[in-house]
Amino acid sequence: MERNALLTAGAVGVVVVALVAAAVVPGVVADPTDDGPVRPGPVDVAGVSIAAGQATGETVTLEIETRIDHRGNPTQNVSVLVRAVDAESGLLTTTQELDVGTLSKDGEVATTTNLTVPREGGYDIEVVLYSDDERVDQARKSVRGVSAIKPPYLRSTTSFTDSEALPPVSFAIAEAGEDRTTLDLTATLTNAGDDPAEDLSVLFVLRQAESNIVASRTTVDAGTIAAGRTETVDASASVPNDYNYYIDAVLLRDGVVIDTARGAANLNPTRTISVNQTREDVELRVEDFENGDGGDAPQRTDYERTETSSAAPGFGPIVAVVGLLVAVFATRRWSK
Repeated sequence: MERNALLTAGAVGVVVVALVAAAVVPGVVADPTDDGPVRPGPVDVAGVSIAAGQATGETVTLEIETRIDHRGNPTQNVSVLVRAVDAESGLLTTTQELDVGTLSKDGEVATTTNLTVPREGGYDIEVVLYSDDERVDQARKSVRGVSAIKPPYLRSTTSFTDSEALPPVSFAIAEAGEDRTTLDLTATLTNAGDDPAEDLSVLFVLRQAESNIVASRTTVDAGTIAAGRTETVDASASVPNDYNYYIDAVLLRDGVVIDTARGAANLNPTRTISVNQTREDVELRVEDFENGDGGDAPQRTDYERTETSSAAPGFGPIVAVVGLLVAVFATRRWSK
């Protein structure tokens, strides 16, 4: 009897000690459902998109949106590394790292990284996804023609027209004098925006085609061009006769060049030029352009063509042959 009581007391003591140990030291009693540390859920790069941000004259900011897909258990210490590599040289241009933190919900999460790069050429954008400083996924996307992203002061809905029916630059002869010709110049502009275009002006520059000397320069106010309308801007210029000219038209807004166009005026009946024709070397009389209306003071040129002529053209070879025969005949007689 005493023996059974002793065994019962011992069993009760073991249970009490176990309960106390479990309460004081967690984990002493193993949980049969515990399989070890919780593994983080998988994360992947679901997509990358690039948008144009703020631009200046030299740089542009690319807004890189990275969509991260997460499933399963929470994933800690997630980060994204974004790099811009010059597409032509392959050199690394800039790098930006973004700390995403912990992802606990299933689905996609969008993150945005801004990269400022020079406003020229193109770039390869590389996106690398990390979890606990371990690379888990990556993606690559390219962007080209970054120079087309203009800063605000270069943006305009107004430009020169581009059609055969309405050429951007045209001219008519207003008056033909003995030495100079007066031209009526016209530039055609179209406002493709939703708001009126204001504070615009057009600069006309006439350059002698072969020498590039400025024969005339004038600026006129373009006024206000309503939304969706096409308007013309007129000016006049006086230039020397018998030369061909390029007519350069420059659209300006507050001193900033918005658009350019070119036309051609053929006043030399013996040769013609077009806006796509290359430069040719011809004789030039610089004095014809001195003190022209609106023209720059000409500089002395060192490449003018000069010509020389003999006193008796056409007899040079015959006279030489006759002289040679006379010399031979005289030598033979003297030797005899």
